[in-house]
Amino acid sequence: MKNRNILFISLLAMGVAGCEPEFENEVTNASYSAGEADFSRYVAVGNSLTAGFMDGTVFRSGQMYSFPNLLAQQFALVGGGAFTQPSYADDVNNLGGLPLPGFNTRLIIDASAGGPEPIQGTTSITLTPQATAFNNMGVPGAKSFHLLAAGYGNAAGLSAGLANPYFVRMATNPNTTVLADAMSLNPTFFTNWIGANDVLAYATSGGVGVDQTGNMNPATYGGNDITDPTVFASVYSTIVNTLTSNGAKGVVATIPYVTSIPYFTTVPYAPLTAEALGGAENITALNTQLYGPLKQVLTALGQGDRVNMLSTETPNPVLIKDEALANLQVQLTAAFTPLVGAQTAAFIGATYGQARQATSADLILLTTSSVIGSAPAGVPAPFNIFGVTYPLQDQHVLTNAEKTLANSATDNFNATIRAIAASKDLAVADMNAILGALVEGLRLEDGQIYTANYFSTERLSTTLFSLDGIHPNARGYALVASEVIKVINEHYGAHLPLVSPAYLPGATVLPSN
Repeated sequence: MKNRNILFISLLAMGVAGCEPEFENEVTNASYSAGEADFSRYVAVGNSLTAGFMDGTVFRSGQMYSFPNLLAQQFALVGGGAFTQPSYADDVNNLGGLPLPGFNTRLIIDASAGGPEPIQGTTSITLTPQATAFNNMGVPGAKSFHLLAAGYGNAAGLSAGLANPYFVRMATNPNTTVLADAMSLNPTFFTNWIGANDVLAYATSGGVGVDQTGNMNPATYGGNDITDPTVFASVYSTIVNTLTSNGAKGVVATIPYVTSIPYFTTVPYAPLTAEALGGAENITALNTQLYGPLKQVLTALGQGDRVNMLSTETPNPVLIKDEALANLQVQLTAAFTPLVGAQTAAFIGATYGQARQATSADLILLTTSSVIGSAPAGVPAPFNIFGVTYPLQDQHVLTNAEKTLANSATDNFNATIRAIAASKDLAVADMNAILGALVEGLRLEDGQIYTANYFSTERLSTTLFSLDGIHPNARGYALVASEVIKVINEHYGAHLPLVSPAYLPGATVLPSN
């Protein structure tokens, strides 16, 4: 009951071959102009969204569709200079990944299996430093303060988590900073899309991290923590002041809400149909043996709304642990001891003391789709079914309270981004609004309606997110590039053509893996 089949469908007929980017009105037109901007030396700073990360990694053919690279090809029509990106020539089999634990090869759709999975093979990418400043200074995994961190590209710091392997491949020397390398190119124009990881890592961990508001020392932060808003404002101001110090103009982008990306919106909170639970008889048994007694005791404790009886007619919500709830472990243990004995009662108290059924306000992580229905290690039957008889844990769900915290931090960061941009008269690309609109569907200039729903047969060719559920695909990066171009045209009086998503590839579908 691993639920992949309810999320993924056979997509063999919808494979898309790789192709070179094509652009709306690509041929040079005498009416195109740079306006007040100078694109001769364009530099992009940011994180994975800038690097061209998609399908869970950076890979050779995917990197060419990074939004800065797409922008640079349009800038070339009005005097834009050469644009360089970190080399992935060593990715000879186009697998992506890095030679480190936890860095998987890129995700593809295996039509014979019906769902996204890492492509088979071993990465050929190395961590050999290229020691070059690139026009694309997007570093996957970077938070705002990492752009200012000396040694972030020092391989000696990898084991301690002080360095980033992507920047190790790029850094001009072990002690440089991302921003210093970017500035060494003396940019005349820049894009800055940094800050998503200052809150996204908290969300993708299921809220396992800590809100560090009040802690002014980012060196003490964990990888999944939310950055203090004052720290973010100080760092962001330093980044923008530095980028504009030589008179460069540019575009900054806002941070999207986590609720707008498929990683949090694909898996339903109530996937437990009668069929998924093995039929009406199984539901009756679950209600008799667990849900009924549990609800009766919780009701007596004034917490009856935590759990409802399972229905045979409508899909049921998964069972989750919510650490924000009062822990009723002692009370449940005492109530169940006369019924099942001290040992089992103690297990029930520990397991369900903070358990409740999910609601529509909770977000089930995309990776949790393979956990629902599986057996947690060391848990005895009949309690050993994740999401049914054993609660999904903190790392599996972003609860409503955690979602609210993440969105509040996003609002704070975006207010800072807008204020600092206004102080420097910079253009702002509101990617929060654009990516949010994709949830309902967004009609673009090519007449097509694009969405964030990439698990629907009829929508696969028009989805703008890659298979990791977090990053855009090539078509999504075309949308990002076009939105940046729109604000450049408006703010700087330029006339640049947009990039059409329709000409770029979507998901990679293979007949087998």
